[in-house]
Amino acid sequence: MARMKLAESSGGSSLIPMAISSDNVNGLVLALSSSLFIGASFIIKKKGLKRAGASGVRAGVGGYSYLYEPLWWAGMITMIVGEVANFAAYAFAPAILVTPLGALSIIVSAVLAHIILREKLHIFGILGCVLCVVGSTTIVLHAPQERDIESVKEVWNLATEPAFVFYASLVIAVALVLIFHFVPLYGHTHVLVYIGICSLMGSLSVMSVKALGIALKLTFSGMNQLIYPQTWFFAMVVSTCIITQMNYLNKALDTFNTAVVSPIYYVMFTSLTILASIIMFKDWDRQNPSQIVTEMCGFVTILSGTFLLHKTKDLSDNLSSGIVVFVGLQALSSRKRPGDDDCEDIPLRRQDSFRAT
Repeated sequence: MARMKLAESSGGSSLIPMAISSDNVNGLVLALSSSLFIGASFIIKKKGLKRAGASGVRAGVGGYSYLYEPLWWAGMITMIVGEVANFAAYAFAPAILVTPLGALSIIVSAVLAHIILREKLHIFGILGCVLCVVGSTTIVLHAPQERDIESVKEVWNLATEPAFVFYASLVIAVALVLIFHFVPLYGHTHVLVYIGICSLMGSLSVMSVKALGIALKLTFSGMNQLIYPQTWFFAMVVSTCIITQMNYLNKALDTFNTAVVSPIYYVMFTSLTILASIIMFKDWDRQNPSQIVTEMCGFVTILSGTFLLHKTKDLSDNLSSGIVVFVGLQALSSRKRPGDDDCEDIPLRRQDSFRAT
């Protein structure tokens, strides 16, 4: 379906947006479903971990009692369903549409945590959610149409063009340098080392996932693509990249604060994935400059909302810690020494300063 149509007017012609293509609608529904399932899975798994920790050794100190907790497994199954939906979304819609929508899982997680886990959602957190929704809507309305592909060989031809071969070679070279040179020296002190490896390999994994998804979609529609070696090559690349990606993401989460890792990883992974998609599938070749600029504005809006959500989480944690410290200081200061009856206790910090604005 055409994205735009030419309309005649008294002043000349103008481009008027038409309806989103059916493939993009399918990809959008799958991506939104993925965000819903993945966001909910975090809450379900956390409830399972709390329940398991109450009757056994907590996972944070090396325990595995959560493996016997049905609620944790329910959360794991929910996450798998979400990842399968995300995998399928790439078979229908371009990566520039699907990948940024992953931020919506953060909204689902934040809202459910506020309702179920009684974790306070700060006013700026609500603003972050609104920014993510606005940015996502902007991208959805201006995303390019999915390229019509009738064989996995077409995807292979796109992947073997000089521009993408150069990009893939550069990504692998930089990743190897990071793994063998920078990880031993700076891996435990610089978060960008681990996150850089995850993001670089992630951009290749998404392109391979998209190729594999297209092959499976065509196979299910009656055009068997499993007979081509290219399909199995993409499957091998997916496995290799995801294993590497998960390995170094776990290292990053184990070494650094999650509130630091998550937004940086989202920014780098999404940016590199969009870049890879533009190079391989030439998404922007089918768009005009105004659409491209609008998409970038939507992406920046999502990034702003994501950072705001994570910084708000830090604010809430620091706020709680500050109140505890303040109350402790007040309790100590209330113990007056002999001869201090006429002295007035002065708190080190105003209580109002701990309140959220």
